[in-house]
Amino acid sequence: MKIGPLAEPAIRAVEDGSIRFIPDNWKNTYFEWMRNIQDWCISRQIWWGHRIPAWYDTDGNIYVGRSEREAREKHGLAPDITLSQDEDVLDTWFSSALWPFSTLGWPEDTEAVRTFYPTSVLVTGFDIIFFWVARMIMMGLRFMNDVPFREVYIHGLVRDAHGQKMSKSKGNVLDPIDLIDGIDLESLIAKRRGGLMQPKMADRIEKLTRKDFPDGVPAFGTDALRFTYAALASTGRDINFDLGRIEGYRNFCNKLWNAARYVLLNTENEDCCQGGGEIELNAADRWITSLLQKTTQEVVEYTDSYRFDLVAQAIYSFTWDEYCDWYLELSKSVLMDANSSAAAKRGTRKTLVGVMEGLLRLAHPIIPFITEEIWQRMAPLAGIEGDTIMRQPYPNADITRIDQAAIDETEWVKDFIIGVRKIRSGMNIDPRKPLPVLLQNGSAIDQARLAQNRHYLVSVGRVESVEWLDPKQLAPESATALVGNMKLLIPLSGLIDKDTEIIRLGKELDKKTGELERCEKKLNNASFIDKAPVAVVEKERLRANDLKNAISNLEEQQQRIQSL
Repeated sequence: MKIGPLAEPAIRAVEDGSIRFIPDNWKNTYFEWMRNIQDWCISRQIWWGHRIPAWYDTDGNIYVGRSEREAREKHGLAPDITLSQDEDVLDTWFSSALWPFSTLGWPEDTEAVRTFYPTSVLVTGFDIIFFWVARMIMMGLRFMNDVPFREVYIHGLVRDAHGQKMSKSKGNVLDPIDLIDGIDLESLIAKRRGGLMQPKMADRIEKLTRKDFPDGVPAFGTDALRFTYAALASTGRDINFDLGRIEGYRNFCNKLWNAARYVLLNTENEDCCQGGGEIELNAADRWITSLLQKTTQEVVEYTDSYRFDLVAQAIYSFTWDEYCDWYLELSKSVLMDANSSAAAKRGTRKTLVGVMEGLLRLAHPIIPFITEEIWQRMAPLAGIEGDTIMRQPYPNADITRIDQAAIDETEWVKDFIIGVRKIRSGMNIDPRKPLPVLLQNGSAIDQARLAQNRHYLVSVGRVESVEWLDPKQLAPESATALVGNMKLLIPLSGLIDKDTEIIRLGKELDKKTGELERCEKKLNNASFIDKAPVAVVEKERLRANDLKNAISNLEEQQQRIQSL
């Protein structure tokens, strides 16, 4: 088949923007193929496909037509002339090139053709840009006088943990069903050894499988697998599949499930303001609502640009780092406080279910099963009717609900509590022990925020008391942290066993110093620097820098405690 005349309009379609590649650099691969096009042998010797519409007489003459009858009529062949059809079939890619319109009823002028041609986006791998994408464009322009799609999203290939392309001949394929349901080691080995094109590879494949999967593959579930693929879908890059990543996203699904259990425990059979009524929304309520709007805005923007990795990252960060780790803890200070008003509790319950319901719709396209299950119980509490989350509208950000003052105030509370926790951790203080806190250099805003949020600091931060120091007052020996320009001090006298803590810090210093010496020995070895990959050397340099910082912090703590 002469391809040049078909290639020219297909090249122009990408040049003039009628079709856009995402990421854009893949259009260069397309142009490289198309501008150096060669004629196409369209026959294949396989058992399936469209049989070539060519017939031969006994002298080897060729007659082409849509059917034998058309071929005879076209060439005026007498009925007694014997014809035999070519036994080959059209190349698989020829049939595939017709897919955008042949599946819709073409060549008939069907409603499906008028409705769905051209479509909006094609999702495919870079390895078949010429074999399939280019050929669909050429055939679409030739037979339909229009491009078959407007955008081509190119994703990476899934490779094994060692970066090798998965193939049955290598025995390194991971069946998605086995990742979802789990598979024991012996069954996985049998599966990988079966049907090999090179049976001699069987023993090597078994050895590698036993090394990579000594306990087989645990069941991770569909949602965890889907979230993993979304998180790994950076633009056009190959994906090295690692069980550690899917395990992390299974933990994320568990985190969402447990968060929903807490919300339901505190809202089912309670007044969540479904029917209206007076509510009070505190800064934390307004803060988490604001962050949901910002996250929704990010997710929509990332989806529009096909950055599914950033979509997953935004949903993960909001769910784990903000809603679960902070808002659920802050909500306990309201719901479990006998002094909280009914309106305040109603406002927090309304926020709990409202934000969770919005988050479920946001995450549903990636993790459809767990979000549907939770939504069925959450929607009525949020005052939403419907049989399924699938038919609910996808969230749109409401920027009028972004309250910057509430964001600033709640971030202040977080910084305060984080400061206390860092001091606890650094000084090895019992996390259950309430701590006295002294404050210096605070502004009027700091004082107002303390008055508004003292209950959070007491319940979540486990703070025993908070007092302002007079500017001229000498502070006792304390561990310190900064919250903006405000200094947070925790007096150490009586909080720690001085001798025990000095011994503990000394052991930790010895350990870190030994690690640094080994690290620097590597970096001072010219052979290591010359032969090791650049990334490995850089990683070692970063590790040495981290160890130096850790040693400096430990020495500072040691000096502070010795001065008590």
